[in-house]
Amino acid sequence: MNPLYSRIVATGGYLPERVMHNAELEQMVDTSDAWIFERTGIRSRHIAAENEKTVDMAEQAAHQALQDAGLAAEDLDLIIVATTTPDQVFPSTACLLQARLGNRGAPAFDVQAVCTGFIYALATADQFMRSGAVKNALVVGVESMSRIVDWSDRSTCILFGDGAGAVVLRADAQPGIISTHLHADGAYAELLQVPEGREQLTMQGNAVFRMAVRTLGDIVQETLSKNDLEPEDIDWLVPHQANIRIIQATADKLQLPMDRVVTTVEHHGNTSAASVPLALNDAARRGCFKTDQKILLEAFGGGFTWGSALVRWS
Repeated sequence: MNPLYSRIVATGGYLPERVMHNAELEQMVDTSDAWIFERTGIRSRHIAAENEKTVDMAEQAAHQALQDAGLAAEDLDLIIVATTTPDQVFPSTACLLQARLGNRGAPAFDVQAVCTGFIYALATADQFMRSGAVKNALVVGVESMSRIVDWSDRSTCILFGDGAGAVVLRADAQPGIISTHLHADGAYAELLQVPEGREQLTMQGNAVFRMAVRTLGDIVQETLSKNDLEPEDIDWLVPHQANIRIIQATADKLQLPMDRVVTTVEHHGNTSAASVPLALNDAARRGCFKTDQKILLEAFGGGFTWGSALVRWS
């Protein structure tokens, strides 16, 4: 029997209709469009409508990915949703999404690793496929970050946005997902968190920035070493869209020009677990990727968590 691997066969994405430009933030806190863009690379972000739920956004992205894959919901053997901002404590967003899609019986559960959530979820689905238990899987990253942002804190409210991204994985005899690499260190929890008893996030920005640059550099090197690759073997980088300076630092580690780095941070902001799949969907629909190109996905988030996935495009 041939070994089983997983391959990304379709992508999907959804962004709320409302766009918040930096000029609007200038009316809310002591900041400016020039200041925000210079330090983060962000010009605007999408904000969910008051009656728009996390599962609503997940459903839109999932439908697009399923349509792209030519699959019906009942063809899914596994549904995993990465989110930090579920609509309710339970049932999981994945179960709520499963009901919306009309799938019954497939395992469905959430993964919570904040901005690294999609990478964690993708790695989990990949392991299910390598075991032979699953043939078709849906992996979604979705966030309503605007609901946990302190809109009076100028250091954090400028960063985040809402949205959803999705991929469909299919079992294959050839590896599409070549390898995944996951890490966490809870000793740094207080640097980026929603503190106990509060509903809004807090962040020590400079410390988080330094840790992100270091760990993402390390995960790049780990991914290359484990696969006997050199930086020039990577065709595209699809990074977590947190800050353009962090993205540029990771690209430098790979010796990749920025025209081979997918960037959506300017218009999406940081959408946490939705960030990587939204960027992947954006590039895929623009026809950036060619068959058999190697794509490196990576992210860093609260926990701290960080991880990567090396993907061969199909």
